[in-house]
Amino acid sequence: MERKPKFDWHPSPRRPRSPSSVTSSSSAFSSRLPSFSSDAGDSFVSLEDCFEEDKPDPSRASSKPGASSAHSTLANCSTNSTLTVPSYKEGSPCDLHLTPRSKGEILSSPNLKAFTFNELKSVTRNFRPDSFIGEGGFGYVYKGWIDEQTFTASNPGSGMVVAVKKLKPEGFQGHKEWLTEVNYLGQLHHPNLVKLIGFCSDGDNRLLVYVYMPKGSLENYLFRRGPQPLSWAVRLKVAIGAAKGLSFLHDAESQVIYRDVKASNILLDSEFNAKLSDFGLAKAGPTGDKTHVSTQVMGTRGYAAPEYIATGRLSAKADVYSFGVVLLELLSGRRAFDKTKSDAEQNLVDWAKPCLSDKRKLFRFMDSKLEGQYPKKGAHAVATIALQCSGKYAELRPRMSEVLAALEQLQDVKAAERLAHAEHGKALMIPVTKSPGARQSPSPLRPAPGGSPLPSSRRSPRVR
Repeated sequence: MERKPKFDWHPSPRRPRSPSSVTSSSSAFSSRLPSFSSDAGDSFVSLEDCFEEDKPDPSRASSKPGASSAHSTLANCSTNSTLTVPSYKEGSPCDLHLTPRSKGEILSSPNLKAFTFNELKSVTRNFRPDSFIGEGGFGYVYKGWIDEQTFTASNPGSGMVVAVKKLKPEGFQGHKEWLTEVNYLGQLHHPNLVKLIGFCSDGDNRLLVYVYMPKGSLENYLFRRGPQPLSWAVRLKVAIGAAKGLSFLHDAESQVIYRDVKASNILLDSEFNAKLSDFGLAKAGPTGDKTHVSTQVMGTRGYAAPEYIATGRLSAKADVYSFGVVLLELLSGRRAFDKTKSDAEQNLVDWAKPCLSDKRKLFRFMDSKLEGQYPKKGAHAVATIALQCSGKYAELRPRMSEVLAALEQLQDVKAAERLAHAEHGKALMIPVTKSPGARQSPSPLRPAPGGSPLPSSRRSPRVR
């Protein structure tokens, strides 16, 4: 008998009801999803399967019924970690090789500080309600200050501002996502990834300490009232920053699939530079001749790729799909999935395809908060890229490095327009052209005179 998927959506982030509840580069070109099994014959591997349980310590046995041990090691880990984190240089190829590591190796990373719980209580002033800045599926987030040299607590307003994420006590799955995040962000360093400063694994407490992002998340600027609407230039800058982060992960010698691309996970610094955050669902990509890894389906409704939902087969192209959804959100100012809309408009990708089938109807799709202040050809080019990224078939989607190159080309065009405006007193609309010899890719859009800004997907390299 076929097993139906069980949907377990997380509620949207919200502030607790009372303060007391808070304290507990080649070519030019969550709410959580259900965890389910399939009869297709694939081998599904969940986060639990990535770890093997240590024998429980009787002295630390939980009194709660059904509680699981919080000690774990990476399965089949026969080699010791010899990782040396290279310094990242803009435009340089990523030769970072991530070796499997045990829990002990992860938590003894020389790149991270191990905080005690009491230290973080001091940093956040005992997790006071006025230090609270947000809440997500992982737990509560607080603002604090530390000394830049010693990483000890400092007075508010002095030293380095940090964000302290505190794991909710319930749920063993959270510990494993916490350990996954420490593992990856303890090794991965890039201008477009959030910087993890340290962690706390004191008793049953699980916390993470990051460099604070003063502008918050992209989600806040696109969908919530209050913040000033993002201009077209800033939206393009954010898209390019996120694309750089994903390209870094995908092109690493040991490929990393982010698996949680969404507006709420793209954080913004004071200059609106995008940083990918929340690596709890990140997973090592396929190796050798393999085109995918098989795993438990996890992600966020509206963002997850259709082939991944249907089969559990995960590749970097699933991240490309999710990024395409984020591009559509940047264009339209609408959520990936919105229950307040009519049935035909709830899923952004499904609604966007017919809306963007005619270039002349683009203005109907664009975010009204832009008030028409965007280059029409540039917006159409981004829409084309978005629809190619969010296409139904993974093999026809471009690689993130190709998407990044196309977006950077659009940014260069905008810079040329500003220069022409300064010199001649008027802006020039420079069309984005295909690379020489590139064939038109199968696109839901009617081809523009200059063609798609991405190369033919038929020429795209095989899924890694």
